[in-house]
Amino acid sequence: MDFAGIIIQYWPRLLDGALMTLKLTFLGALIAGFMAPSLALFRLRAGPVAQFPLRLYVSFARGTPLLAQLFLIYYGSGQFRPLLQDIGLWGFFRDPFNCALLAFVINSTAYQTEILRGGFMGVAHGEIEAAKAIGMSRLTTLYRVTFPHAYRIAWPALGNEIILLIKASALASVVTVFDLMGQTRLIFS
Repeated sequence: MDFAGIIIQYWPRLLDGALMTLKLTFLGALIAGFMAPSLALFRLRAGPVAQFPLRLYVSFARGTPLLAQLFLIYYGSGQFRPLLQDIGLWGFFRDPFNCALLAFVINSTAYQTEILRGGFMGVAHGEIEAAKAIGMSRLTTLYRVTFPHAYRIAWPALGNEIILLIKASALASVVTVFDLMGQTRLIFS
């Protein structure tokens, strides 16, 4: 069978895999994108003792491979099945997609937190002083000056993070979430 024949025969499975890749990647990046700004601000403004748990989390999530995190969440949650059943979370952890999404969110939140922290640190102090000089409140300064400039600085690195999540979606097949690469391997076999 030629290449075109294979594509025609298996296009629904390949489309399902591509949609799974996009769903896993963009949901993970979006959820992490909502959590990261507040964590980045906390990382900048809190005292050293208060930010210790956050620094520990960021170091762990960035310092361990995503595959190891995926294994810990999916296979490790079975060790706590009675506890998870008691608190009503076993249904969540039993689903491979949820575990893969959680691993992506945990990993991407740590990376996006540090990326945004760097973006916030890159905002010129003079711009913040100018906002104060014209009477902007702290919250208004944050939303009208700091956030737009920090995101403009961090945008290339955030784009790279999304690209890395797309590439990492192939790891989800180890817990039976078949993205585009997983579907391709199934077709190949």
